[in-house]
Amino acid sequence: MKMILAIVQPELLPDIKEGLLKAKISKFTVSTAKGHGSEVPVEEVYRGISYELELSNKIRIEIAVNDDFVEPIVDSICKVAKKENAEGRGKIFITPIEDCIRIRTGQKGKEAIG
Repeated sequence: MKMILAIVQPELLPDIKEGLLKAKISKFTVSTAKGHGSEVPVEEVYRGISYELELSNKIRIEIAVNDDFVEPIVDSICKVAKKENAEGRGKIFITPIEDCIRIRTGQKGKEAIG
């Protein structure tokens, strides 16, 4: 079992969601995040005062899956997010899951992930 964590630009979410659903992945969590990667800080003006945005808006996608689904998910996310010579497209992290328990039924392990 693995936990896939993807940090991507917010505008990529609709296409990534569509790609995951096409790959028959329907169980995932999405949350907003702020962060700073290799992109250049953005300068904005608010009420006449100029300031530099140090943290950019990001989307955090978390997907717990059985090992067989890792490659299709990574391929699906990369297919949408990858663009030639474009910086700041995001990162994907894959970590092992020691156990998973479905609260409602008490199932454990691979059966609990679904």
